[in-house]
Amino acid sequence: MASILLAFLLETRNVLHSKQPVYLWLMAFGSGLLAIRAFLIDEWAFLVLEVVWCGAALAVLLRGEKTSTQKPLEPSS
Repeated sequence: MASILLAFLLETRNVLHSKQPVYLWLMAFGSGLLAIRAFLIDEWAFLVLEVVWCGAALAVLLRGEKTSTQKPLEPSS
């Protein structure tokens, strides 16, 4: 849980962007561990949530997108 909260805290403080590899690894690691815990204590709804969250982070990482150098799109005026 600490890994997920750290990623969220750093993202809300504009230290990380939600598509940067560091952020995604923190989310994948944290949600993967929480998924294991959910499985061990028979919390099936929480297990599904964490598996999907971990899978989403890993999917972006495995696609190999260059996300750390991209700047957010600015709205056109």
